[in-house]
Amino acid sequence: MAIARGYAATDASKPLTPFTFERREPNADDVVISIQYCGVCHSDIHQARNEWGNSHYPMVPGHEIVGTVTAVGSSVTKFKIGDHVGVGCFVDSCVGCAARDLDNEQYMPGLVQTYNDFEAAGKTPTYGGYSDSIVVKEGYVLSIPDNLPLDAAAPLLCAGITLYSPLRHWNAGPGMKVAILGMGGLGHMGVKLAHAMGADVTVLSQSLSKKEDGLRLGADHYYATSDAETFKALAGTFDLIICTVSAEIDWNAYLNLLKVNGSMVLVGVPEHSVPVHAFSLVPGRRSLAGSMIGSIKETQEMLDFCGEHNIVSEIEKINISEINEAYERVLKSDVRYRFVIDIASLKA
Repeated sequence: MAIARGYAATDASKPLTPFTFERREPNADDVVISIQYCGVCHSDIHQARNEWGNSHYPMVPGHEIVGTVTAVGSSVTKFKIGDHVGVGCFVDSCVGCAARDLDNEQYMPGLVQTYNDFEAAGKTPTYGGYSDSIVVKEGYVLSIPDNLPLDAAAPLLCAGITLYSPLRHWNAGPGMKVAILGMGGLGHMGVKLAHAMGADVTVLSQSLSKKEDGLRLGADHYYATSDAETFKALAGTFDLIICTVSAEIDWNAYLNLLKVNGSMVLVGVPEHSVPVHAFSLVPGRRSLAGSMIGSIKETQEMLDFCGEHNIVSEIEKINISEINEAYERVLKSDVRYRFVIDIASLKA
């Protein structure tokens, strides 16, 4: 087995520290990847600190992985040594399930997460991208378009697909008014993607502090939700609202911003339940829905779309030794807009 180096959480209450571990031997259908960059997702913090109650330690987080192929198994046909590739939020799924659906595999049983999980046999833990290498089945490796810089492309593997999937599912495009609620690591990707799809894009943010960024990245309009007049002025305006925030909000107030047949889609997950009044939905035949990541097929579609439109994330690059400080800054919303770890810093 190959020795890998990385950073791991060893306990919910302790900072991440250097960690050496073994990667499994590659099989005939595997791709071996030298990791160059890994994005930092808020869910990494949730899982490292066991805030979802399902953490296994030691844990190497990271599911926004990009790098270069260094070896391929004998049956691999899609990739060759030197290719730029990515790995997202899962590295396996149940290929034999009766309910298997390649277009919706992220919602099917048997999904194996890139980290904080166990491979299909149930014995080998999965370790993520805060490390220098990874071994992944060919079917779960993604091609990164050549024109996209690898560091800024890394967050596309989670933040990008998390916004692309609902925008595509709810048919964002010309003639549609789309609101992105929250101008953060997820929200700024929603602005870029919805704009490239041709929608009329509005940012709804707590304040106007990021208005200049929002307009630069493709928003047509920008409103502060701390201003009560915003909810009066925009009542009945939107076909689609994508809610990227995890804070508790008045969902009823936002549902009232939808047109008849409009939909509000949650991609951020608040810690506590929030009440929704039936009259926020029924009179306008409005929908409140949720969306997760995308399938491998849809994630590759998203990457190709980003390649065609030169879309990447706005990033701040860090050394891996700065990861604990970065976690605290994420919690304070002190990043514009996504941290990306330079894995070369592991060797420093």
